[in-house]
Amino acid sequence: MSSPPVLLLCRLFPGTFTDVAHRFRLLDFYASALPIHAFLAAVAAHADPPRVVLVFGGGPIPVGAELFDAVPSLRCIITVSAGTNHIDLRECARRGVQVANAGGIYSTDVADYAVGLLLDVLRHVSAGDRFVRRGLCPEQRGGDFLPLGSKIGGRRVGIIGLGSIGSAIARRLEAFGCVVSYHNRRRREDVAYAYFPTATDLAASSDVLVVACALTAETRRIVDRGVLDALGERGVVVNVARGANVDEAELVRALAEGRVAGAGLEVFDDEPNVPPELWAMDNVVLTPHQAIFTPESMADLSRVVLANLDAFFAGEPLLTRVKHRGGIPNPLPDCVPAVYDAIKSVFQKTIDHSLTWCW
Repeated sequence: MSSPPVLLLCRLFPGTFTDVAHRFRLLDFYASALPIHAFLAAVAAHADPPRVVLVFGGGPIPVGAELFDAVPSLRCIITVSAGTNHIDLRECARRGVQVANAGGIYSTDVADYAVGLLLDVLRHVSAGDRFVRRGLCPEQRGGDFLPLGSKIGGRRVGIIGLGSIGSAIARRLEAFGCVVSYHNRRRREDVAYAYFPTATDLAASSDVLVVACALTAETRRIVDRGVLDALGERGVVVNVARGANVDEAELVRALAEGRVAGAGLEVFDDEPNVPPELWAMDNVVLTPHQAIFTPESMADLSRVVLANLDAFFAGEPLLTRVKHRGGIPNPLPDCVPAVYDAIKSVFQKTIDHSLTWCW
């Protein structure tokens, strides 16, 4: 019997899906010379059209009605991201299409990255690198001094979204001696961090604001001018969530006018485009949405994709199923205890809040 076909509409590092390709027949858009609609028409016309598609944010076609109309055989979407803001979950529910995400496999790497961005902004690491490459060290004739950096210890850090990633960031920053507080849609009873009912209240009590929430209708532009003004002229913004969680135009203005001290930005509102005003700002660190890309995370991704594919074709519950509740996308995987145990056996390691999302 031939391997089941799987439509591939995402592009990752070479070798990420090697194990998947050994078990399934990948119909890879990025290996085709056809434009997207012609490619999908050819896929749909096949005698054995795909029932599963692998996607990511910023793919070649919106993941919703347009894709389902082009390939009516699809019954399952597996996104290689943790977030699902690029998927029309309401349309999936209407058509009976199941959805799975990457669960919490990226939490550790994104948390490490967030701390790295904060250290970079506070201690001018990237700015210092540029300084040296231009030959501007103070020991050299004509050299100059960088602005003084800031210690991370003792900083009041407010985290928007104390889910899997936010919690991992909090634990790391506690080790640096930071005072952590948070804002969620709801207070968490299992943590001792101070809770603030609004992002503005959190910002007013913070030196650093870390954005780590999922992008939903509630959290779009959650960091707006009011929040930035509450953070103040000595405040720093770190965003490892989604670009649209922050009002990017207001952030650019706040940085240019000195109403905010600095920013570490891993994501942007219109990727891959970055506001050109940020390019010359030495108090801003810019990176290309790469926090998840480590060999360890890519290996975990391959395993969780395989596990979801096996579950789908066996007629069993998806391991990291995403539900759509009350009109608002909910990225909480639908994991009953037996499935949770199955995920633990897949990864051979303890999952610490990796399936807990607070947004």
